[in-house]
This record gives sequence, C-alpha cells and structure tokens, in this order.
Amino acid sequence: MIKKQFLKSKPVCKATFSLPVEAAPAAKSVSLVGDFNNWNVAEAIEMKKQKDEFKAVVELESGKEYQFRYLIDGQAWENDWAADGYVSTPFGVDNSVISAMN
Repeated sequence: MIKKQFLKSKPVCKATFSLPVEAAPAAKSVSLVGDFNNWNVAEAIEMKKQKDEFKAVVELESGKEYQFRYLIDGQAWENDWAADGYVSTPFGVDNSVISAMN
C-alpha cells in the first residue's frame, strides 16, 4: 500500500510505502528498491518493521512515475499489492509502479 502527500512548498511527493507482514511472514528485513535509487540493492531503503507491516517514507520528485519492488531478506522480490500499476520487464517479471503525478 502507498500513501501519497504532495508538498505545496516544493515539487515533492512524500510517499509512504508499506508491505503487510502477511506478504512476508518470516521476513527479518524488507528493503525498497527502484528507479529512485537506480535499482542499487546496496543503497536499498531499509523498511522499519511495525506490528503488522514494514514501512518506509521516501520523497519523490513530482510529475514522474517510478518502478519499484520490495526485497525480502536480500533474496526474494515482492510487488506492492496496491501499486498504481505494473510494468512487465525483460526479466519475465512485473515491477510495481507509483505515480507521483499531482
């Protein structure tokens, strides 16, 4: 699930990404990887585990779409179940899409 807040003071979309624990019940860690960090796993955004979800807040430049996925325990990939859309990749999987269009 993604919550979006568009800032009036600058062209930024503050996006809160959350992955329910039920999507990765045995996960010790979940990271956010995508266009916004050039798909660099070494620079993945670590999500904080809360009672029933993993959560991270990212500021995205408004007016763009970004592809992303969740990386579970550094091994398994998961899409956002409520993404704005999905895009097929040359690797035979889909990426989640968030639209930061206001």
